[in-house]
Amino acid sequence: MTEEEHLRVAYGRRAAEYSSALGTMDQMDPRDREKITLWAEDLPVGPVLDAGCGPGHWTAHLRSLGVDISGLDLVPEFIGPARSRFPDVTFREGSMTTLDVPDGSQAGILAWYSLIHTPPTDLPEILRELHRALRPEGRLLIGFFHGPDATPFAHEISTAYSWSIESMRERLVESGFMILETDHRQDPGRRAHASITAQPQAHTSAP
Repeated sequence: MTEEEHLRVAYGRRAAEYSSALGTMDQMDPRDREKITLWAEDLPVGPVLDAGCGPGHWTAHLRSLGVDISGLDLVPEFIGPARSRFPDVTFREGSMTTLDVPDGSQAGILAWYSLIHTPPTDLPEILRELHRALRPEGRLLIGFFHGPDATPFAHEISTAYSWSIESMRERLVESGFMILETDHRQDPGRRAHASITAQPQAHTSAP
């Protein structure tokens, strides 16, 4: 079983539980809501992708603000209920390794904690795919666990990885991004949080 297949099964088994605990905007940290909302307000006009949308609450929130956004997730047990809960929003099942959108087509991509289970060796491939999909003026916003570089830890669903801002920043730059903003915080009793906003430096044609 591949890592993606494992994640699909693991999250599928607990999708209802996950959605109950973390599937509404009321359950989100107000600071995250403010950051993602401000990020969306600064996007150029055009299609936006919530990559790894889970229960779809962030997708629906941004759609309510007028963003032309759709949600993508690996787990069908997330996608089906999201379509029912938010019928005015487009959701589809798919992988972040192959976004199935044209080159340079997206005005923004939100990857909010959707890279946390990606093994360090696979991260560059996904970052390059995000870069491929974004317009030159598009914006990427990622959220992740802040900590020692590429360090695995036990997560309720599956093994997750922490990254320092410096290391994640370096990997984004290596994948063709320029960094616009970084942020992190440490709340008592919780793992440290980090986010990075980035923009493609340039799109290059394949040989």
